[in-house]
Amino acid sequence: MSDRLLEVGRIEKAHGLHGEVVVKLSSNVESRVAPGSVLTAGDRDPVVLQVEASRPHQHRFIVTFAGIVTREQADDLHGTTLYAEPITDDDPDTLWIHELIGRRVYDQHGTDRGLVTTVLDNPASDLLELEGGGLVPLRFVTDHHDPDRLVVDIPEGLLDDE
Repeated sequence: MSDRLLEVGRIEKAHGLHGEVVVKLSSNVESRVAPGSVLTAGDRDPVVLQVEASRPHQHRFIVTFAGIVTREQADDLHGTTLYAEPITDDDPDTLWIHELIGRRVYDQHGTDRGLVTTVLDNPASDLLELEGGGLVPLRFVTDHHDPDRLVVDIPEGLLDDE
């Protein structure tokens, strides 16, 4: 699988008898499951799937993929992670999770706070998880234009327990 692919969702279960599946997106880009979209399914022996149809259903989507026409085929996809190419965006203020991981974080005083190891989904603000376990709300990022570093303006004491 290409390193450029991003995780965009997961197939939770089969739906009905004709090959439909329930997909929970991990992306906020609903067009990932629009008809004609191409997704890569699975980590090992990935399979390319094309969306034929989709519709919203209880904060998820019911999706029909080309070539998946039976309940048994849909059941075989249960639990499969879905990946897609990154979306290109010319807006320089857009933050993409895959571009944040591995960057070094510096606070407003120039103190190195460590590398971003992952980004955690949180209702108030996504959280940058730093090596060592520190958490910094994404809304505190003030400069992200250097491809190797992030500058954050954090409140006094936020990372003192590290």
